[in-house]
Amino acid sequence: MSRSTKKGPYVDKNLIKKVTAGMGNKENPIKTWARNSQIPPEFVNKYFNVHNGKTFINVFVTEDMVGHRLGEFSPTRTFRGHGQVVKRLLEKT
Repeated sequence: MSRSTKKGPYVDKNLIKKVTAGMGNKENPIKTWARNSQIPPEFVNKYFNVHNGKTFINVFVTEDMVGHRLGEFSPTRTFRGHGQVVKRLLEKT
């Protein structure tokens, strides 16, 4: 279920303060745990460190990311591939 249009998109207030204060460049990325915050147009060309539950993932926001959430770009699970095909020897009895 999506958020109502009357309320508008959810953007963390602390992130907006930090972006307007001039943080978010490559040397000083914004560290955040707010994975559910949507990306407004003000975040374009800013750097974020988004927590994935274990470490912080570097995220550079581009124009294509507007409207998505920050958590979509820092995966929480590592994909190690599907099951390996094991060659089994058939025994003759």
